[in-house]
Amino acid sequence: MKQQSVGMAKFIPSWNARNTLVLMTATFLLFTVASATWAQSPPTSYIPVIETESFDARVKAKTAEKAAYAKRQSDLLAERYDLSDNPAPNVKMTRGKPIQQGVRVKLPQGVSWEQLADMKPADIKAKGIWPQGFLPLPHPKQEEGGMVFPKFHIDEIKKQEIDRDLTRFDMDFDLPDHFLPEYPPAIFLTTRPDLGDVSQGKVVTIKNYYELFNGILNPKQLEGLRLLLMPTAQQQFNMTADRMSLEPHRGVTCFDCHVNGNSNGTTHLVGDIRPTERRHRLDTPPLRGAYIQRLFGSQRALKTVEDFTEFEQRAAYFDGDPVSATKKGVNILERGSQVHFMAEFIAILDFPPAPKLDLFGKLDPTLATAAELRGEEVFNTKGRCAECHPAPYYTDNLMHDFKAERFFAEKMYNGRLASGDGNIKTFPLRGIKESSPYLHDGRLLTLEDTVEYHNLIFGTKLTAAEKKDLVEFLRCL
Repeated sequence: MKQQSVGMAKFIPSWNARNTLVLMTATFLLFTVASATWAQSPPTSYIPVIETESFDARVKAKTAEKAAYAKRQSDLLAERYDLSDNPAPNVKMTRGKPIQQGVRVKLPQGVSWEQLADMKPADIKAKGIWPQGFLPLPHPKQEEGGMVFPKFHIDEIKKQEIDRDLTRFDMDFDLPDHFLPEYPPAIFLTTRPDLGDVSQGKVVTIKNYYELFNGILNPKQLEGLRLLLMPTAQQQFNMTADRMSLEPHRGVTCFDCHVNGNSNGTTHLVGDIRPTERRHRLDTPPLRGAYIQRLFGSQRALKTVEDFTEFEQRAAYFDGDPVSATKKGVNILERGSQVHFMAEFIAILDFPPAPKLDLFGKLDPTLATAAELRGEEVFNTKGRCAECHPAPYYTDNLMHDFKAERFFAEKMYNGRLASGDGNIKTFPLRGIKESSPYLHDGRLLTLEDTVEYHNLIFGTKLTAAEKKDLVEFLRCL
């Protein structure tokens, strides 16, 4: 065998610099062709899993472009909305944060809300005068997507957990804090209404949940809460080099978005749509009152909170891609105990008190003002709100398609193709003043914006006085 090897050596040319250069050139050409082929490849539903650059190079590139993307989003928000801090007098959330007032969506030049309401959808579309604040709201960086947390939540988690920093090196959250729910939110339990707010004014985390809830919850509920507070790998926060945190990361928790069972405004892109330009920005909804809901997910229509819990961990955390989930560390929950325990805790999260509502969820005439009672009448009749949002919890537990694309032509805005939304779940309106911004993607910053939007969508032609009264009623819920 040795003689054979020596004999064959004469057929192998000596390896010199010229051969090395030839090999390197061939390799470069092969890589160039492969890259071009990849760029021209057909659309795919899958997220790339092969890391083609070093982590340091990725951080450098993403950090370098961060300011430009932030300015792009800031400019879009300023063009669409009045972002000033203008709180409503004497209207506060449970723990005292004032809610924002007034229509914040900017009108096109030379057009009034009354003029728009008198026009047909086709005419608004033809003239290109649909208010841009009523178009789908892009993610802070639509092309990249993923979870983006408000700074106040990032700071609180760093304070409590120290080694878990939810900062992304490629982007920051975009909406001003005064449009977001109060922080920390109150917590009300269906099982202990006598206790009122059980949060003690704290953000519940893995560090303090036992101290706060031992002796209030049963053991299954307590374990379910623990699981809701345990970090697990997620698309942007994980231990691999394919992440958006500077350090390897333990991951995110359910309550990082649904803080205290409510919301902190955290955004994401829904995982159930492709391509990314059509994926909806997600405005984190409250978990309060999940016990009366029959559909879960804005468009997925999952039938139980257990399904929703399992889906979030298996797919939504990874943009709906189980291949990426496998790479980054999917957390497979055991349905019979873990999922059940988590769902059992979620099911006892109650709506905040609404002292002006009677046992049937309608205004008590002895407690409500004249304006609130007039608003309830508009809600139930001319405004057509109750057709989808009937009392007592103000949801029909169905899905509806507003066909908003009747009013505008498809166009790209910051990487998001403005197009029709399709069927969207009817979310409950109980506690609505504590869960701004509104609509499934957060494009409506105030209740007044919400009323103007639906007035055009439904063609109800409410007067200015009726709109004002309707807002007064919604604040009572």
